[in-house]
Amino acid sequence: MTGKTISHYRILEKLGGGGMGVVYKAEDTKLKRTVALKFLPPDLTRDEEAKERFVNEAQTASSLDHPNICTIYEIDETEDGRMFIAMACYEGETLKQQVASGKLQVTDVIDVAIQIAQGLGRAHEAGITHRDIKPANIMITTRGEVKIVDFGLAKLAGQPRLTKTGMTVGTVAYMSPEQVQGIDADHRSDIWSFGVMLYEMVTGQLPFKGQSEQAVVYSILNKEAEPIISTASGRTDVPMKLERLVSKAMAKRPDERYQRVDEMLADLKRIGKEGETVTVEVRPSGKQRLLSQRAIRYGRWAAFILLLAIAGLFLWQKARERISTLSDSRPKIRLAVLPFDNITQNPEDEYFADGMTDEMIAKLSKISGFGVIARTSVMQYKTAPKSIADIGQELNVSKVLEGSVRKAADKLRIAVKLIDVKTQEPIWSTEYDKEFADVFAIQSEVAQQVASALRVELSPSEKRQIEKRGTENLEAYNLYLQGHYYAGKYTLPGLNKGLELFNKAIELDPKFAQAFAGLARCYYNLGHGGYLAPIEVFPKGKAAVLRALEIDPTLAEAHSALAYILLMFDWDWPAAEKAFKHAIELSPDEARTHFLYAVFLNSMGRFDEALSENKRSQMLDPLAVASHNQEGIILYLARRYDEAIEQFRKTLAMDSTYFLAYDWLAPCYLEKGMVEEAFEANQKAMALGSAFAAAWRGYLLARIGKKPEAQKVLDRLLLASQQRYVPPSLIVLIYSGLGEKDKAFEWIEKAYEARDTQIIRLKAFPAVDNLRSDPRFITLLKKIGLEK
Repeated sequence: MTGKTISHYRILEKLGGGGMGVVYKAEDTKLKRTVALKFLPPDLTRDEEAKERFVNEAQTASSLDHPNICTIYEIDETEDGRMFIAMACYEGETLKQQVASGKLQVTDVIDVAIQIAQGLGRAHEAGITHRDIKPANIMITTRGEVKIVDFGLAKLAGQPRLTKTGMTVGTVAYMSPEQVQGIDADHRSDIWSFGVMLYEMVTGQLPFKGQSEQAVVYSILNKEAEPIISTASGRTDVPMKLERLVSKAMAKRPDERYQRVDEMLADLKRIGKEGETVTVEVRPSGKQRLLSQRAIRYGRWAAFILLLAIAGLFLWQKARERISTLSDSRPKIRLAVLPFDNITQNPEDEYFADGMTDEMIAKLSKISGFGVIARTSVMQYKTAPKSIADIGQELNVSKVLEGSVRKAADKLRIAVKLIDVKTQEPIWSTEYDKEFADVFAIQSEVAQQVASALRVELSPSEKRQIEKRGTENLEAYNLYLQGHYYAGKYTLPGLNKGLELFNKAIELDPKFAQAFAGLARCYYNLGHGGYLAPIEVFPKGKAAVLRALEIDPTLAEAHSALAYILLMFDWDWPAAEKAFKHAIELSPDEARTHFLYAVFLNSMGRFDEALSENKRSQMLDPLAVASHNQEGIILYLARRYDEAIEQFRKTLAMDSTYFLAYDWLAPCYLEKGMVEEAFEANQKAMALGSAFAAAWRGYLLARIGKKPEAQKVLDRLLLASQQRYVPPSLIVLIYSGLGEKDKAFEWIEKAYEARDTQIIRLKAFPAVDNLRSDPRFITLLKKIGLEK
């Protein structure tokens, strides 16, 4: 081929070849430039699928205009039918060659990785998955520019998949678990491959090895990569943050990896900046001395500006003290604790990482100078991570605390970093290599260091609260964290597992108040969630919470749990409100308590107060779908149907799978005469598995006059109630829609006897408006204390 002229290209020399093509260096005789020509190998010329994939490479790559992606000039075909692509020819070497030549410096790794991420991010933005990311497909020019080449295996979203089902494509050692299994791979497969490549760049070896392809595949699917610090490379200069990044990119499950390359890019840039700030050279070069001198000058200016800022802040604060508004009572510094990373990637240790997140939220929430975002909002970033800037905007926070944990037997490694959202620069960071026995001290120290870094002075009371320990028994504490993890799933198996673990913790430490409070939450969620009859579980929950308060009368979460039980089961409205207020007094920034207090106020028909209290919950937990849904429920009970519809739509925009929003949206539509929309909403609730959707369907059918169909729904519920617990309020709903008042009141009485938690809404519930004129309704409200 050398010396031949193809079209207007004169072949100069062969550069290399792979499974999808052979590459030659050539001269463009028209434009007088050096190019690279990639030909489909002769033995594949007859393979229409290979040719189509080859064309796809050209179309894919040519649609991308980015400095870190190879430039495509044209696609053509020789006289004998061989296809080729003309592309830019770069002077330099592949990343594969650089890795083979020796250990790369961490700064070089970061620089190359940032450029790869930028190019890959552009491809993903265009809907393109490369599917063959490996060092051989990364060119590094003599000017240090990185170019991603060979989109021969790329899959353009929206075009036919060119790889046969089950056929693996890509180089095995860099392939993701989903690729080696022949499962459809999306852009997160590239993120895995990128992680493997980073691991190799740092250590000089692959994370998943084997004597055969089958052995490599087995390793990818079943083994965890050896920690970078433990590899034969013996590297001790690798920041823990970089190891965390690589580990996260190589998570077995796609939803546990980075979800977008730009998130990975943001972390790489932060690691790079940190490296610049912490690296100190004993004998700096001339360039480094110049940079140091500039840094000193900039540092002096920064110090001067900081003094001005502090002075301005002092004067501004003095002015603020003279103004009394609701917002003044809110903490000045809004802070989010992001989910701690589980470095081991062992699912069995996930509870500990989540537990550390929860503990840091709890500790920092005790500091009046902070407004700490609640767990529900921050935990969303565990499965859908975002950049610090995006998180700051979504949660309206100015500071973010992130961390990672590695738990191995009785050893513990914890890294934490406090980041300023605006600058995305670290304010403070540290690492702990300690015994597991030191976990309580670490938690307290981190909280105090965060306060110190942000110049928030702790009162003696706050310091005591931060240093307070629920138990001294480490095994009991470990069981408590596991119980908290499982109970937080709110499923029947999760709640039962939570009960088991909390009880085990209590056996080891009978004075562990938090474990008793956890027990109470499990019981009342089993009752309110409809898993078990309230009369069966709420008394157990109350006994547990009273024991918690006997041990620790200042435990805010126990007062909140007691208030909820007094509301939902005891129907002791004055005592419930008193308990809610006391819980808020003890912990003003506990979002869940404000949320539950809003439930109470809504049930009492105090709608404006309920909306106000619910807004406080939303402010502390902005992404909690439940509080946004509850705003819609309050508006529905207040008969503000247009506003309720709008609010439920907003809720579903946050989470389109939140079936409760569809449940409540249906009757709102009905009240507005939007019958078709009402049934559509109900159908979606049913498809998403709502336990209440059938009853709402029966009610809707009855209200529009389709009584026989409504009766069929009712009959199915009545039959089910003979076999398992069905909240009587669901039966009441359909009888009310049918206008069968006697039956409705019969089942309201059953709801009363069963302590059905839904009965608390009876006073304001629009769906029973046709029962209000009946004297029995007023009698019932008086019986449960909702009417004097």
